[in-house]
Formats: sequence, structure tokens, C-alpha cells
Amino acid sequence: MILDGKKTAQEIRGELREQIQAIRAEGKRAPKLAIVMVGHNPASETYVANKIKACAEVGIEAEKIAYDEYITEQTLLTEIQKLNNDSSIDGFIVQLPLPEHIRESVILSAIDYRKDVDGLTPMNVGRTVQGLPAIISATPRGIRELLARYSIPTAGKHVVVIGRSNIVGKPVALLLMQRPYLSLPGMSASSLGDATVTVCHSKTRDLASICRTADIIIVAAGSPGLLTADMVKPGATVIDVGINRVADPASAKGYRLVGDVDYEHVAPVAGAITPVPGGVGPMTIVSLLQNTLQAYNHSFEQKH
Repeated sequence: MILDGKKTAQEIRGELREQIQAIRAEGKRAPKLAIVMVGHNPASETYVANKIKACAEVGIEAEKIAYDEYITEQTLLTEIQKLNNDSSIDGFIVQLPLPEHIRESVILSAIDYRKDVDGLTPMNVGRTVQGLPAIISATPRGIRELLARYSIPTAGKHVVVIGRSNIVGKPVALLLMQRPYLSLPGMSASSLGDATVTVCHSKTRDLASICRTADIIIVAAGSPGLLTADMVKPGATVIDVGINRVADPASAKGYRLVGDVDYEHVAPVAGAITPVPGGVGPMTIVSLLQNTLQAYNHSFEQKH
């Protein structure tokens, strides 16, 4: 079974569009997202353009705030404080990566967690650790939503996460091991979370044998073709977060996009798998939209 992130994201966008139309019908303003861009990284430019386009599709106002790559850290912090205090902006993100002279940790710590729609501030990460209502990091939220929409339970399952980044590996491990408190479309709260999670990385010994014990494998290592068919238990679910450019003379661009999974050989073994592109990527963007609406409503996911 292919876990079609593109199709699922479109369904969620439709739901968001209806919710925002209802808000506007009540005479209220639309949610607004600001995207702070520092420098001219080509990949980041593409990501930002895709996010702005996605906002327009559902009725969220989006504003791109661009700064030269030579902006000082202090000046950027001052601009972030302005956004924190701007009541017309419900949420904002600082597009990563940042220039080397600007410390990412300092910038993320300065963002008001209530407007942190990327879910990367220490406050939101800490609340996720403690199982408190929080704005959840966009990619992990998208992964959880994709599993729910395809009715793949995590409760009682062994999940192996390959990668320990602050953006994907660590937060998705935390999210899936938590006691569940929120139902998602397609799945009750009792089927979400409650997983036994093993986090692997570049120093892990005998990665293959660990992966073969997994019911669900989430690969976010940034290494093309890292997960091979002999590492996957028949019927396991494979979530590929990687997106890598590899040379391809046959392509007009001279390259093609591949994930961290050897898709061609793993797909026949896996019970369910995400493609690259068209899997986790679209879910990340739509999760950002969900987080923006959550920030607009000044609400967190409340425990029942």
C-alpha cells in the first residue's frame, strides 16, 4: 500500500478551506502567517514559495519578510520581537537554514511559542516531552496524521526512528511514544501514540537487525538508499522523510529526487510505504497550515 501524502494533504487542505470559509462567514479576519527568509538559498526560496501557495489555497494570508544574508543576529532578534507583538500575525516561521553567523538556537528561542507554527521552540518541544498541549513540529505531526488517515495504529507497536535531528527524529519519537489524548480523522485516540520507540543514528551498531524487529520504520537520516529490503520485516510500514538529489543524466534537470529508502526493492516487502516525492513532504506543508489555524484560534490540542 502506498501512503499517498499528496492526496492526503489535498483532503486536509479541503477541510481547512471549509473551516476558514466558516470563520470569514462570521465576519472575522482570515488567519495570517509570516515567513521570515534570510539570504537567498535556492532550496529555501522554493520551500517558501510552496508554503505561500498552500496558504492561498486554503484562505490563509501569507506574508514573506525577506532580509539580506548579512543581517546581524541582534537585528533579526529585534524583528522577531516585532512579530511576537504584532496582533495581526497569528504565526510565523524563520526559514532554516540560517547564515553561519546567526545562531539557530538563539533565534528559535526568541519566538513566542504561541506563534511558533513550526513547533521548534524549546517551549513547544518541552511541552511535547511532558505530554502537554503544544504546537507540534510540522513534519512529525504530518507523519502521525498520515498514519492515522491510513488507519495504521502505533499503540503497542515497535517503531524504529533512524535519525536524531531536532526537526524530525527526536520530536517524532516523542510524539509516538506519548500517551494519546487526541483523536484524528480515521483513528481513535486509543490507537495513536503508546508506541515502543527505538531511536537509531550514525553510531548505532547493527542497524539492520534492529530495523528487522520494527513494525514501523521512520527514516530521516539524509542518506540516499540507506534502508534496504533486507532491513525490513515483511509487512512493516516504512515512512521515508529523506529527500536527496542524485545525479541523473536522463533527467532534464540533471538530477532526480530520492529518499532515504531503496524504494524499488523495499516497496514489495513493506506493507505500506511513502513515496519520494509525494509522501511526507506535502504532509509537512499542510501541517504548517494546521498549526497556523491552531495559533489563530489561540488553542492547543486539549486533553479529553
